[in-house]
Amino acid sequence: MLAMMRWLVVGLIVVAVVLAACAAGPNPQVGVPPHGGTVAGFWLGLWHGFISPITFIISLFTDKVNFYEVHNDGNWYDFGFVLGAGILFGGGFFGWGRSGSNKH
Repeated sequence: MLAMMRWLVVGLIVVAVVLAACAAGPNPQVGVPPHGGTVAGFWLGLWHGFISPITFIISLFTDKVNFYEVHNDGNWYDFGFVLGAGILFGGGFFGWGRSGSNKH
């Protein structure tokens, strides 16, 4: 029993370290427009979320295309990006009314 408890503690420590390594850091480019441009807002975030699968594939082969716009206005861009990606991938909203439709 003691050996199992040790493995459990080791496992929890490994999970905690992995999760801590995945934590997002600050973005110093928030609110700072790129040279000759403007910061990306909600609508551009929504569009980037829609096209994220294509953008991701292209970004693997070139340094000129980024998956995520770092020059954004912060939370509104993030919200648009997540909303766009969620709609594209059939997020929870579209499946909301379907769960009970097969019950008679």
